Amino acid sequence: MSARSGAAADAVATDYSPRPGAAPVGRMLLAQTAFETRMLLRNGEQLLLTVVIPTVLLVLFSAVDVVAVEGPGKRVDFLAPGLLALAVMSTAFTGQAIATGFERRYGVLKRLGASPLPRWTLLTAKTGCVLVTEVLQVALLSVIALALGWSPHGDPLSVAALLVLGTAAFSGLGLLMAGTLKAEATLAAANLVFILLLLAGGVIVPLGKFPDAVRSVLELLPISALSDGLRSVLQTGAGVPWADLGILAGWSVLGLAAAARFFRWE
Repeated sequence: MSARSGAAADAVATDYSPRPGAAPVGRMLLAQTAFETRMLLRNGEQLLLTVVIPTVLLVLFSAVDVVAVEGPGKRVDFLAPGLLALAVMSTAFTGQAIATGFERRYGVLKRLGASPLPRWTLLTAKTGCVLVTEVLQVALLSVIALALGWSPHGDPLSVAALLVLGTAAFSGLGLLMAGTLKAEATLAAANLVFILLLLAGGVIVPLGKFPDAVRSVLELLPISALSDGLRSVLQTGAGVPWADLGILAGWSVLGLAAAARFFRWE
């Protein structure tokens, strides 16, 4: 066969017709998660909220005797678990609520919702972005805390379960706020909640400092359950904190179900 006839046969055998259609859901989910993560890491304001503030609070309150701490060990042994909980809340709740709220206002979510990307996949990608960011946060805060003399104890699986359930709880609440309030209201409310829970959620100030009637209510908050559970495992080496896990599981189901029911894309 001549070279010309062989080339002609190859041209006939090759199919250049278009193949329209959406990519597999798994590929779309990974691509959207990577995109959401890149956008978050490029946002200086979000990095300030999710990384810089917990880091500064950890270093400051570990070095300066401003608030009383509880439990055995050094000050950092009490503070590190609480600030890990704060990092989860800042990313999964505050940062996600604000970013998603403004994406909804500017029509980004509406356009993405009309694309082949399923809406549940978009929300799942946002949660995946949160988890990736939290891995970086936990690694950074752990390295700094260890440098300050932190001596963690306990079962890593219990810590992982607390972090995952805490992420689910705060992610659901953040998406609920972003999907029901206006962007400006979300910005104000998310920052206000962040400050209130920082002060009254057992992150820095022990819940034992509050009156009994108030403490019984504060202990039911997701930030209190997360910080208390992490502290019981990492500071005292306690077993699985079933009560705290139960509270976080309850908030996870409630928040995610409410977000799925009431989230408005426009």
